[in-house]
Amino acid sequence: MKSKLAVIALGGNSLIKDKRRQSVHDQYLAAYESCEHIADLIESGYNVVITHGNGPQVGFILLRSELARNSIHEVPLDSCGADTQGALGYNFQQALGNIMKKRHINKHAVTVVTQVIVDKNDPAFTHPTKPIGSFYTKQEAEEREKSGWIMAEDSGRGYRRVVASPMPVKIVEEEAIKTLIKEGFIVICAGGGGIPVIENENQDLEGIAAVIDKDYASALLAAKVKSDIFVISTAVEKVCLNYGTPNQQELNSVTLDEIKKYMEEGHFKPGSMLPKIKAAISFLENGGEQVIITNPPNIKAAVDGKTGTRISK
Repeated sequence: MKSKLAVIALGGNSLIKDKRRQSVHDQYLAAYESCEHIADLIESGYNVVITHGNGPQVGFILLRSELARNSIHEVPLDSCGADTQGALGYNFQQALGNIMKKRHINKHAVTVVTQVIVDKNDPAFTHPTKPIGSFYTKQEAEEREKSGWIMAEDSGRGYRRVVASPMPVKIVEEEAIKTLIKEGFIVICAGGGGIPVIENENQDLEGIAAVIDKDYASALLAAKVKSDIFVISTAVEKVCLNYGTPNQQELNSVTLDEIKKYMEEGHFKPGSMLPKIKAAISFLENGGEQVIITNPPNIKAAVDGKTGTRISK
């Protein structure tokens, strides 16, 4: 019988637990913990594709680049994405490999450094809003603007560089990913939403300074590879209405129409659950059947219908 396919989008909390545990080794341990839960799903017969966030890691590279900019060239944002895809993919590959070896699971993990095409005319490029990197004083921000950066004040904490967050249009390595899935590999790809690239006037690909939402890219990927289930892993066990209030209500199983209604009523915050809900809707509207939103320890139980929030047509 053909294995079912699950695309699992891991949130940033799966990689960095807190400010005390940010080292490369700490990130490996966090990845290992998430991979234990993913291995439960693999062991039950699922084939798996893993995507992941990379925000803090890109921030670390940008900070190193900033501190060393008088001694060595700065690292472009698209290269930061490529660097983190490789490094974090290595963590997941090694962790999953070690876990599957212990459990006698005869599978292998592989990382695909993934480019994602965005529209160079996407309106997001006109109004960049995604803050990245370090905080600067007003004077430092004005200096950085001279080099072409767009700076914005961030919640009274200082100034930060802002870049566009365009919508993903096409996954360049889609066919390679499909081939690896067909051959039974656990594929780690589209890290951080993918490396944003545009098609220039010669139809060649060219990296661009932008950040693609990881959940939107994962939804596109899940639809393209015809995943049976799209799992969005986050910090909470279930999606809630009226989150953080006395009237908080957990959602167990909801339809596409119901979740769209709740979204329109304003239940989901832009910087938190809203992008995940929009990604879920996108997957379902593009041919997907089921989305599960839960936290890493509950991935297997949620797929089995025991917990988590399940959204279906």
